[in-house]
Amino acid sequence: MADEVKLFGMWASPYSRRVELALKLKGITYDYIEEDLSNKSSLLLKYNPVHQKIPVLVHNGKSISESLVILEYIDETWRNNPVLLPRDPYERSMARFWAKFIDEKILITTRKISFTTGKEQEQAMEELSEQLKLLENELKGKPYFAGEAIGYLDIVVANFLVFWFRNLQEALGINMFTKERFPIIFEWIEKVTTMDVVEVCRIPKERHLVYIRTRLEAIKSASR
Repeated sequence: MADEVKLFGMWASPYSRRVELALKLKGITYDYIEEDLSNKSSLLLKYNPVHQKIPVLVHNGKSISESLVILEYIDETWRNNPVLLPRDPYERSMARFWAKFIDEKILITTRKISFTTGKEQEQAMEELSEQLKLLENELKGKPYFAGEAIGYLDIVVANFLVFWFRNLQEALGINMFTKERFPIIFEWIEKVTTMDVVEVCRIPKERHLVYIRTRLEAIKSASR
């Protein structure tokens, strides 16, 4: 019996897109279900009753939530190449550490930048710059975060830094994430964007810019 794989996601979510990238890298056939997060489907609420968020992977009727957990599940379930997480216990723990750093530090700081102005926004941008320098140092001397080939941590970083954050930066009219400031990361970006599978998972830029600007305007209006 063939595996039945479904992914509940949202087109602009870097969390959702990272799961899509992992599935495509592994060559896994799946059905994608786009969710309207302002009107969540009964199936999404059924499969993720705790957080009621995307992404949710459903494999043969069993649901897995939280993107980092899903990535590990995909790697452990479909052991065909490419291997996503390092098999060495120390390297695997380091990949998990940096993935958590991205989700719990870098992404939270980008939200501060999105929803603040003036001095507060400047401080958040400086904080993000320091965090990105730490991330860049982890990449130093390697073609990919995972080493010689794209892997788990590259997937976690890819749609966030390659597409999502650069679109956010343009929508906000800021210019702190540049090739001059982060040459190692931008060299990595140039490498991963030559991969067809990464391009397929690209967040569509113009649609995303409209989406970001609309959301920011709605938040400003609600706070007036």
